[in-house]
Amino acid sequence: LSQDDPLTNLNTAFDVAEKYLDIPKMLDAEDIVGTARPDEKAIMTYVSSFYHAFSGAQKAETAANRICKVLAVNQENEQLMEDYEKLASDLLEWIRRTIPWLENRAPENTMQAMQQKLEDFRDYRRLHKPPKVQEKCQLEINFNTLQTKLRLSNRPAFMPSEGKMVSDINNAWGGLEQAEKGYEEWLLNEIRRLERLDHLAEKFRQKASIHESWTDGKEAMLQQKDYETATLSEIKALLKKHEAFESDLAAHQDRVEQIAAIAQELNELDYYDSPSVNARCQKICDQWDNLGALTQKRREALERTEKLLETIDQLYLEYAKRAAPFNNWMEGAMEDLQDTFIVHTIEEIQGLTTAHEQFKATLPDADKERQAILGIHNEVSKIVQTYHVNMAGTNPYTTITPQEINGKWEHVRQLVPRRDQALMEEHARQQQNERLRKQFGAQANVIGPWIQTKMEDQLNHLRQYEKSIVNYKPKIDQLEGDHQQIQEALIFDNKHTNYTMEHIRVGWEQLLTTIARTINEVENQILTRDAKGISQEQMNEFRASFNHFDRDHSGTLGPEEFKACLISLGYDIGNDAQGEAEFARIMSIVDPNRLGVVTFQAFIDFMSRETADTDTADQVMASFKILAGDKNYITVDELRRELPPDQAEYCIARMAPYNGRDAVPGALDYMSFSTALYGESDL
Repeated sequence: LSQDDPLTNLNTAFDVAEKYLDIPKMLDAEDIVGTARPDEKAIMTYVSSFYHAFSGAQKAETAANRICKVLAVNQENEQLMEDYEKLASDLLEWIRRTIPWLENRAPENTMQAMQQKLEDFRDYRRLHKPPKVQEKCQLEINFNTLQTKLRLSNRPAFMPSEGKMVSDINNAWGGLEQAEKGYEEWLLNEIRRLERLDHLAEKFRQKASIHESWTDGKEAMLQQKDYETATLSEIKALLKKHEAFESDLAAHQDRVEQIAAIAQELNELDYYDSPSVNARCQKICDQWDNLGALTQKRREALERTEKLLETIDQLYLEYAKRAAPFNNWMEGAMEDLQDTFIVHTIEEIQGLTTAHEQFKATLPDADKERQAILGIHNEVSKIVQTYHVNMAGTNPYTTITPQEINGKWEHVRQLVPRRDQALMEEHARQQQNERLRKQFGAQANVIGPWIQTKMEDQLNHLRQYEKSIVNYKPKIDQLEGDHQQIQEALIFDNKHTNYTMEHIRVGWEQLLTTIARTINEVENQILTRDAKGISQEQMNEFRASFNHFDRDHSGTLGPEEFKACLISLGYDIGNDAQGEAEFARIMSIVDPNRLGVVTFQAFIDFMSRETADTDTADQVMASFKILAGDKNYITVDELRRELPPDQAEYCIARMAPYNGRDAVPGALDYMSFSTALYGESDL
């Protein structure tokens, strides 16, 4: 309505009254507004119509208000009942759906999944449950309010549908609380279990990886056949290496047991990936058992190979110990059987023949030794073939092969009959020579004494001759006096003679020298023969050999002539270094002044020394040691007590002082003195 627009206001009032109050339109609004004084009766009639309309409406409104009030209470109660039923149904439905979720104890496989469950549970506690707690509380409030209103409005108490009582809801809520508590405990236990499982699983993986890394290649290593071509020293090294591996293997036993124990614990804790853990653990255990079996098998193979190689090594060593002397014996035998022998008597060839027969008598035993040596080698071959040993090399103790032994043995067998033939031929030759010797001896035994007698007669004659020459000396002296007078008279020539005094003197001196030399040579020959034990036959042989090699008849021998002479007399002087050294030693004896010639006297002295039983420096030294009471020195008192005075003083004057550790004051060195006596050192 608008205060400024009465026309519209009246039209609106008339229209509403007609439409809603059943008051017919009695006036026009224009008549009222446009008239200064409208029709009072008409207005009063119209107003009374409104009065009557409103008077009946007030009663109806009061009645309606009462009904509405009752109905409103009833409707409100019904709404509360419906709300309770709906709220109770929703809450019970939520509890019904939530309890199975809380009672679900299906474990998750991973910590992440369980932590998600825990997060979901926390969301339930933080987000989902609080509104439901509020709903439950509101439900109880609504129930109590409804019951109070029903009681105040004289209505009967509200009885919810079956199972939707507050007590039913409380019971359901108690079940929810119980399920919630158990679920929380289960979650915490499950998380702890998964933490333990994760730790164990990681520990299992780490230990398994370490073990698998350690075992990588071990089976291939244990299956190697390197011992088949190894030497004994290499086998021993392999055994030590294998012992170290066994110690390492034993040390890893704990790890394998730990791996198995962890796998067992994972199974007991119901680890989700137990099948793969069990498979890996089983593989490790199977591999471990296989490693143990392979380790034992390799040890047995190494020990068996070591034993075989030790046996072979012992056989090799025995073969070498027996093959070396047998090989040397065969080489010596071949050398002896091929040696060119020089013999001069039947006894010498008989000695060689006897020695050869003795040698042949040893051949059966030698052949047995050869068979035994070859048997040792065959034993090695048998072991190699039987046990399939791959030998890495040959016998380390010798280079002598069975083929060499057989070859040399066959050569020895071939040389024996040749030696027999050579000895037989030489024996026949020596028999012929012996006949010649006897023929010569029969005549020489007559001529020798005759020569000896003549030599003594010659010596006597030479001495008489020397005496007559000496007795002729006054005439020489007289001639010297006449020569003195001729010189004083300054006479330089003499047609009565071709001899000068110088000629006479030289001739006289040569005569004296010649007769003295001849007497000395005859005396030395007799002295050598008598004093050094050289028989006349030996002297004749020495003289014949000397004269034979004295090609130029100079009365001396050169080095090569002297060597040939010695060889003809049976000396073994080879052309090697040893032979040259021996010949140089002999030359130093027969030619001490290094003139390059050997006189007959020096030759006789050397041969006498070589053939006679003479004293040596060692023998003299041993004699002095006896006098000294087995000491390395001798004293002046001991020399004077044991030796004649002149010889004792001779030794004292020439012996050097003894400077050994055991020396005493006045000790003398008889060792250097003894060697000096024989020209082996200087006095």
